[in-house]
Amino acid sequence: MKYYVGIDLGGTNIAAGVINEDFEIISKAKTKTNLPRPAREICDDMVSVTKGAIESAGLKTDDIESVGIGTPGIANSDSGVIEYSCNLGFENVQMEKMFRQKLNLPVYIENDANAAAYGEYVAGAAKDAKDAVCITLGTGVGGGIIIDGKIYSGFNYAGAEIGHMVIDVDGPQCTCGRKGCFEVFSSATGLVRMTKEAMDRNTDSIMHKMAEEYGKVSARLAFEAMRKGDKTAHEVVDKYIKYLAAGITNTINIFQPDILCIGGGVCNEGDPLLVPMKEIVKREVYTRNSSKNTEIVIAKLGNNAGLIGAAFLGLAKKKQKQI
Repeated sequence: MKYYVGIDLGGTNIAAGVINEDFEIISKAKTKTNLPRPAREICDDMVSVTKGAIESAGLKTDDIESVGIGTPGIANSDSGVIEYSCNLGFENVQMEKMFRQKLNLPVYIENDANAAAYGEYVAGAAKDAKDAVCITLGTGVGGGIIIDGKIYSGFNYAGAEIGHMVIDVDGPQCTCGRKGCFEVFSSATGLVRMTKEAMDRNTDSIMHKMAEEYGKVSARLAFEAMRKGDKTAHEVVDKYIKYLAAGITNTINIFQPDILCIGGGVCNEGDPLLVPMKEIVKREVYTRNSSKNTEIVIAKLGNNAGLIGAAFLGLAKKKQKQI
């Protein structure tokens, strides 16, 4: 049996997992990222959680084939350099070299959304697809693209920024500097913003009382209030689904993947989200009259997608070289 380590380097936590060749996670370890701080300290902690996960699995470092790191930002998978990550405060960090100096194993790096997409491709909802796109609806909207079994990241390693496709040129300001991006409408953050705006317009909505009980306006508030019959909440959900469907339709029109999988907490809403969204996509997608259309599915691996995908970045790299 062969074993690999995947690392999910996040803004809040650093997680590592030992994964076997059957894509099973056999142990995990994690620690707080504690930003901001120097890259070398972050690297020290990544090495530490890697060793912890290996030890918990009852293995030794020599038993590990390779280590993969999924990181926010622009990760140059050829040079092993994190060229830029605003979330981590990194610029031109030679992470692969730094890591190997501390733990002498083959190391690969990739953008975290790409790593998660690869995880879904090798072991999750997009398994057995030839081409797949994975979209994560979280604080932002992350994207990962697999073409012919290979991660697509563009010539400058900054590709697959699906969240920064503009849906409405006169829409709200996005953190990227543009207006009306897919992300400002379809992220959990965007859903919260639209919910607050609707509540401001309608002081009679039960969402006010519910928000007081919960202590905040969450991304699930509008869906829960809709189920209680609140008209304002229903309008929020309809608006959210309309924009989500627009972004997904655009993505399908561009890539025409076998499978498009969506993940993130909002997907837990199930049919109230998926059924109307799929109906809009089916009606508007360019290939609506075709006998073959992209299958839209929910991501299966959750937070483990990044760990599994990162662990097999070495395999992804070998496939990349076969182009």
